[in-house]
Amino acid sequence: MEKLRNKKILLVDDDSELRTMIEAILRKEGFFRIYSAANCETALAICRSDKPDIAILDVMLPDQDGFALLSSIRQFSTMPVLFLSARGEDEDRLIGLGARCR
Repeated sequence: MEKLRNKKILLVDDDSELRTMIEAILRKEGFFRIYSAANCETALAICRSDKPDIAILDVMLPDQDGFALLSSIRQFSTMPVLFLSARGEDEDRLIGLGARCR
């Protein structure tokens, strides 16, 4: 588990309270290399400069959706991605599962 705690995590959500809460939970569990962004533009810049090991992406973001962000990330990275969303439609789940192939 210690090896995992050294991994860089990118957290992307436009809700600052939710970002703060998730970051606090991650830090409590021993993760300390956490990068956060409120939009796709900032998230992509972090991906290119800091090369996170994993990303947690909100589906609904102000400048694009999380699926489009993942598509952009996939142009240069194969890092694992988790989607965080209040949306629960089957179509969104299928898009999310298929997004890694884009």
